[in-house]
Amino acid sequence: MKLILFFLLIVFPVHAQAACVILLHGLARTDSSMKKLESELLKENFRPINVKYPSREDAIEVLAEETIPPALAQCSPEEEVNFVTHSMGGILVRQYLSQHEITNLNHVVMLGPPNKGSEVVDKLGDFPGFHFLNGDAGMQLGTGEMSVPNKLGKANFDVGIIAGTRSINLILSMLIPSTDDGKISIERTKLEGMHDHLEMPVTHPFMMKNDDVIAQVIYYLKNGTFKRDNNHIQSNTHD
Repeated sequence: MKLILFFLLIVFPVHAQAACVILLHGLARTDSSMKKLESELLKENFRPINVKYPSREDAIEVLAEETIPPALAQCSPEEEVNFVTHSMGGILVRQYLSQHEITNLNHVVMLGPPNKGSEVVDKLGDFPGFHFLNGDAGMQLGTGEMSVPNKLGKANFDVGIIAGTRSINLILSMLIPSTDDGKISIERTKLEGMHDHLEMPVTHPFMMKNDDVIAQVIYYLKNGTFKRDNNHIQSNTHD
């Protein structure tokens, strides 16, 4: 009997189950913005769940409760659960984890998250059309009293954060007092309790499509840290 089992394992080896990776896009974006990342994760034997949610239609608290549970339901109980988020998607994860525990949660990677809010919202939030374009959730991403990110506290989960240092929106960058990606300053991406933080010369709107950012995301999902050595991945110049 043991010989038969040994033979079957050689002929039909048991492969480790792919880890589930939930992808959450940012404000006023769709799941299409995360398609390239989804494709690359598939190549690395992850099982991505690329979520589309109506980011401008509700407050962050509502979006988190309506978006994350259905995504989690697509992961099996035996799988590790990971998140990769862009911009406000990271705040949805923080909001959800402030109210719920995910027992099989492994890694979270946030790309350009407004973890301490953004001065852009502070300075433009009262302008006509801002709420129409960004919804209730957009109004909650500032640094003042309405800021949801600043009420959520430190990370009690494993999270690595990538911050961009280039901008293609010089007007918005003028509203931000330090190095930024066109929407968020480096400092305001940081979160107390984070496991790792990496600065890369990429812009806010396109970082999730950048080859080197994607390579760092995959490295973190596999190793729990970003890659830093003599072979450090250089950023693509087209972003």
